[in-house]
Amino acid sequence: MQLTPGQRWISNAEPELGLGTILRIEGRGVQVLYATSGVLRQYALHAAPLTRAEFRPGQKVQGKGLTLTVEQVQSEDGLLVYHGQGLRLAESELDDTQPISRADERLVSVRLDRSDRFDFRLDALQRRAAVLRSPAWGLASARVDLIPHQLRVAAAAAGRQPLRVLLADEVGLGKTIEAGMILSRLLAAGRAGRVLVLAPESLVHQWFVELLRRFNLQFALYDEERCEAIETGGDDRNPFGDEQLVIASIGFLADNAKRSAQAIEAGWDVVVVDEAHHLAWTPDAASAGYTLIETLAGRVPGLILLTATPEQLGRSGHFARLRLLDPARFHALDRYVAEADGYAELSAVAARLKDGDPLSDADRTVLQRRFGGDPELLALLDSGSDSDALLDALIDRHGTGRVMFRNRRAQIGGFPKRLPELQFLDATVLDDQGRQRLLAEFQADLQAADAGIEVSYADDPRLPWLIDRIENDAGEKLLLICRSQAKVLALEEALRTRSGVKVARFHEGMSLVQRDRNAAYFADPDGARVLLCSEIGSEGRNFQFARHLVLWDLPFDPDLLEQRIGRLDRIGQKHDIRIHLCVVRGSAQQALVRWYEEGLDAFRRSPADGRELLKRYGTRVAQAAIEHARGGEDADAELDALIAETRATHEELSAIVHAGRDRLLELASERDAHGEDLTEALAMLDADTGARDFILRLFEQFGVESEDQGGGLILLDPEYLSTDGFPGLKDGAQQATFQRPVALAREDIPLLRLDHPMVAGAVDLLLESEQGNAAFLVDTSLPARTALLECVFVLDCVADRRLGVDRFLPPLPIRVVVDSRLQERADFRPQADVRANERTLDPARYRPILGKLVPPLLAHAETRVREYSQVEIGAAVTAAEQRLGAEQARLTALARVNPAVRLEEIAAIGAELDALREAIPKAAARLDAVRLVCSPDFLALR
Repeated sequence: MQLTPGQRWISNAEPELGLGTILRIEGRGVQVLYATSGVLRQYALHAAPLTRAEFRPGQKVQGKGLTLTVEQVQSEDGLLVYHGQGLRLAESELDDTQPISRADERLVSVRLDRSDRFDFRLDALQRRAAVLRSPAWGLASARVDLIPHQLRVAAAAAGRQPLRVLLADEVGLGKTIEAGMILSRLLAAGRAGRVLVLAPESLVHQWFVELLRRFNLQFALYDEERCEAIETGGDDRNPFGDEQLVIASIGFLADNAKRSAQAIEAGWDVVVVDEAHHLAWTPDAASAGYTLIETLAGRVPGLILLTATPEQLGRSGHFARLRLLDPARFHALDRYVAEADGYAELSAVAARLKDGDPLSDADRTVLQRRFGGDPELLALLDSGSDSDALLDALIDRHGTGRVMFRNRRAQIGGFPKRLPELQFLDATVLDDQGRQRLLAEFQADLQAADAGIEVSYADDPRLPWLIDRIENDAGEKLLLICRSQAKVLALEEALRTRSGVKVARFHEGMSLVQRDRNAAYFADPDGARVLLCSEIGSEGRNFQFARHLVLWDLPFDPDLLEQRIGRLDRIGQKHDIRIHLCVVRGSAQQALVRWYEEGLDAFRRSPADGRELLKRYGTRVAQAAIEHARGGEDADAELDALIAETRATHEELSAIVHAGRDRLLELASERDAHGEDLTEALAMLDADTGARDFILRLFEQFGVESEDQGGGLILLDPEYLSTDGFPGLKDGAQQATFQRPVALAREDIPLLRLDHPMVAGAVDLLLESEQGNAAFLVDTSLPARTALLECVFVLDCVADRRLGVDRFLPPLPIRVVVDSRLQERADFRPQADVRANERTLDPARYRPILGKLVPPLLAHAETRVREYSQVEIGAAVTAAEQRLGAEQARLTALARVNPAVRLEEIAAIGAELDALREAIPKAAARLDAVRLVCSPDFLALR
């Protein structure tokens, strides 16, 4: 390609972006700006999916507020200049929206494809338009179960403009999944392009795996080494500008002033902060991490905070998180505390309304005092007949319901029972050396380090218990989790020499592909019966097909213990979870087991106050456990007292959490209607068997063959792949599935939907090519002396992608059929048997008449498509006004009674609606494909 800055090119993969302008050519890359869409693309020169926007005499072009019919085209310094009607228009002055098509040229010159390919192209256009309008676009191929509370949160949050939310579900309810769904939806819809995920160092890898495996999102991991490597280029560029999707450690940035400044300056659409409760703040001071997030929050439109810490266990900390989301609304701690106390008072009233119980006079007084200036609420209260409507009104007016989502396990239900089976071995099974070795292991676990510790379990007294456990549960899968890779390898060696059971490993020393393969081997009914996992196996993986969890050791953090149990204890688990644990009496491990079992009841329930209890008692528990192992004087009495104190505090904190529960907030998360639309859309896509056939036929177009392997699996084989541009399959054959349950059980298996990167990329490859855009057919079923021109136009709206125009007007195929008498034939469909015989045709015989026949029929079709386009444009504008206008009116009314409704949110919706009203009417139809269909005698007549 002879590229020159200022030239106009169109993306074959994304024609809806409009005409792009070449900005610069550097080395092996070219930078193209699609100004109207607000998109900047960087392409490799050898593989840029670009077509030069060249117009020939007779075509119309637009620019600088004028329209001219091209009479002459000249080239000046590599740029085209169009002349016509005495006017001159350089290509750099062209509007970004120009109708560009080569389909009619291919037809006239008899460069044709089979008619079935024309039909398939139309099918692809129609399917793409349908899914782009769906609220499930970007989520259909996500490897997630259709869990109602997660879908409600994702749907509601993704629709916020701007997005500022706190995800505060209890541990184990899937906050990371909710955040991933929100990001997937925003990125797929074009409403976000640059995302920064910040997490504690220990969770960075978990986020990477979760976003890649569940949501097909390829984030880049950033640390000091990566930043330095980028800077070696010597061009002084910001390292954080090299990638659109970035994950980094909060500590890495907070402790490095240079990297922190670069991350802030890089500019992001959305920032996600996990474990936000670790960000320390008081009215007088703030940690470096909090200051970093506060600065980012002031510059970034979208902010998602995640925390599982109940607000009742730290009002000031909870306020600190809320002020990051909306500092204008949450600006004074004392005012927030007073307001929160008032909402706690309303919680009891909300609970009675939900249960349909009659309100007492005291309840009515509370409501009247709280909302005395709200005529709508007072009218509902006086009617006394519609508790649901009154409850909905209360929820709408709730203080933090606009910025916070809170779901509880007890509220959701559907979890299995936890049945701990604890085995205590007599202290005599160990000699002094064995006891010292076990204590050293415990202390290494506390420090999360194996330095100087030789791990061997060949003579460990727990090994016979483990082997008996495996043999007693013959046919069952056992997931064993321990802290480190060294322990995994030692256990594997011990089991290999003492047992013939099939074992798989899963630890941080393995590549992601190796881990996936071993997890798949464990999931296979005929595969490994035991999966030995280091702590990394407790991060985000789904092993709910098993029901036996072996805890070889215990993490010191209650939340991490909950993460381990959560690999099996999940919504949808069909069996009770059996938790197996073996410790030696008198050991430090036994002391920790007792603290968990007797102090927190952590093996049977999920303690909401686990982190707070660790904060208060963690140091003392560690010391007491070590003293217990050493047999110190009064060690047992001290341990008993500590456990009793922990238990009392646990009961006290649990009562505080329960009494202070904000039921209105929980109900707001539970009753949001957006989730129902998303659930229905996903269920429809899951049930669409036609999509399976389409996708497999799509892959066939590029030489990818498929083989049904049973069990819901298919094998995609790229042996005969016809293009290097096909996405995925770079490493050879790949298993895939169309069944969600299979994808959930096998995290290495992609779930194929139209929004999966492999499928979406293949659709783009098809539609950016000429394949199927020109065809010719002789149809014996047509009346004599008849010819038809079947035209497929695509109505494109070129606009800033962040507007999400596709919700209302995606690239929409419009089919227009015109016969040789210039009459429309919308009901025409070629007969199947006619297509089967088309190989016997000789289209070249018809070349003499095509040049005369096609232009007038096409001109008439273009006139008709302009009329149809206006209908579609009007419908799209109406849909935008109905959806956004109604929401704007609702929030405007609510702002008068609910201070949590931000004026910025109302203004953003209004600005978005105004931009859509301006952009959608500018949509224009471009010709995409044509097919001429003739009766057998038509040539003779000519």
